[in-house]
Order: sequence, then structure tokens, then C-alpha cells
Amino acid sequence: MDTISLLEELQIYAKRDIQIRQRLLATRREDQPVSAFCRVCQELGYPIYEMDLLQAGEEFYASMKRSTNGGGENSPVLVGEDDLYELFFVNLEV
Repeated sequence: MDTISLLEELQIYAKRDIQIRQRLLATRREDQPVSAFCRVCQELGYPIYEMDLLQAGEEFYASMKRSTNGGGENSPVLVGEDDLYELFFVNLEV
């Protein structure tokens, strides 16, 4: 299973379980939040590692950029769209 699919599955799980959601949200207050997040993911049985998160974010951003105006110089800037760590929390904080 790819990293994005794992994150989607984990997000659904965290929406249903407040303790898991709080545990994941707490990683944002750590000195190294992405490392803490990946450690919690692994403890929960989701093999998500920092490099996987970074690479998947870059691939996601590249595909989004290609889909907007062909990805050329005139494509809109998609600020922060490659940060899957932050995108993960968008729906959890509601």
C-alpha cells in the first residue's frame, strides 16, 4: 500500500477514535513533529517513514501542478501542497 493510501486509512481511523486523533495531533507540539508522527504511525501499524512522507508529498505536488495548466511557468503556485504531514491534519482539526 502506498503512503497516501496509508494516510487516508489512518485519517479515517483517527476520525473515529478520539484517543488516536489526540495522539496524532499531539505530534504537532513535538520538537521534531514529523519524526514523532511517523513513530506514532508505526506504533499503530502504519509503516509510514519520514522519507516516504516527503517523497509522496513531492509526487502529489508534482501531479497537482501537472494537472493545472500543464505544469508550465504559468501554473498557479500551490503553496504547501507538498506537505502531506500538514494536509493530514486538515480534516482532523474540524
